Amino acid sequence: MNVLLIDVGNTRVKWARYDGSRLSGARAAHHADWSVRDFERIVGSARRPDRILVSSVAGAKINAALERAARRARAPAPEFATTQRHACGVTAGYVEPWRLGVDRFLGMIGARAHFARRPICVVGVGTAMTIDLLGADGRHRGGAIVPAPSLMILSLLDGTRGIRRRAQGGVKGAGPALFGRSTRAALEQGARYAAAAAVDRAVLEARALLGCSPLVVLTGGGARELGPLIRSANRDIPDLVLWGLAVWAREG
Repeated sequence: MNVLLIDVGNTRVKWARYDGSRLSGARAAHHADWSVRDFERIVGSARRPDRILVSSVAGAKINAALERAARRARAPAPEFATTQRHACGVTAGYVEPWRLGVDRFLGMIGARAHFARRPICVVGVGTAMTIDLLGADGRHRGGAIVPAPSLMILSLLDGTRGIRRRAQGGVKGAGPALFGRSTRAALEQGARYAAAAAVDRAVLEARALLGCSPLVVLTGGGARELGPLIRSANRDIPDLVLWGLAVWAREG
């Protein structure tokens, strides 16, 4: 098996190879300024894949560029994963499953592959922060979406002139724990701790629902800096969506 896995998020694209048992080292890049030629470098490598599986939340324009790149490289047509009611041991809990982002669905599939038969709280930290509860039986119990720390900071800088002015320049002033000693540090610490508190509250809500605390599985570009602030037991798996695609390739 030689499958090229591609995860296209709102701002970044990640890709890796899957041989049926393990992932190659994943690579990542920001795709804001990418053209068809940039995507062609991913799909047109010397080792031609048997299949190309894609998770994309970036929209029709990016998807079309990826399809065109595959044609130009004479590679297999990309297969775009979609959220299903049931797939790979996970049952989507949304009333209308198609409204659940495919990256979140695949993230739960990837998390279940790593921690089978355990309740899991999957937290994706990108532009937004998504929290999804997955029971030990593979049933998705629902989720929450809040701004990720970077978006919290940006919204305050864009929406409050006084904070924006005071946050520019000067010393960083990072203080102990939550308490910053400059406006910029206060913004950054406040956003991170707010996000971490939301995750810990989700774990409390999950415990009341399930009767036990789920393991928090973090993924996404902002996960590493958030993990140490979360009091609940947590693990960071940066390539969780790619792992979900790998399971999809094997079982879907």
